[in-house]
Amino acid sequence: MSPADVVQVLSQRKAKIVASQFPRRVILAADTVVALQNKILEKPHTAENAKRMLLSLSGQSHHVLTGITLAKNEVSYTEYVSTKVTFRTLSIQEIDTYIATGEPLDKAGAYGVQEKACIFVERIEGDYYNVVGLPLCRVYRLLSEKYPWILSQR
Repeated sequence: MSPADVVQVLSQRKAKIVASQFPRRVILAADTVVALQNKILEKPHTAENAKRMLLSLSGQSHHVLTGITLAKNEVSYTEYVSTKVTFRTLSIQEIDTYIATGEPLDKAGAYGVQEKACIFVERIEGDYYNVVGLPLCRVYRLLSEKYPWILSQR
């Protein structure tokens, strides 16, 4: 499966589980991955894996993909957003210093663009909020198309 397929399937699974517990509610589920040359970079969990990932991202462009699903009862709508992110070339010292903060260990692709790793990013092409974890504009558009009454509630 491609990374785009993976995020859509994962967001659908999450939505289905929650929707079964709250059948009359509109459920929003999402899943985000980092993909380098179509290979998904998951959460590294260890310093060694984080270093390997950051070295592979250094000086390269990759994609951050988020699948979003809106579900109510048995009806669901799923889309995905892809954003291209380019890292500048990183030194070993920069990578080691960043890893020592512990920040990359629980982040897909070993970085959080909204935190200390923001200085690694040379360019973002597409939705910044997708890279953070939820493409708000796309979520709003999907809600306004499929469940507009939600947006008018207080």
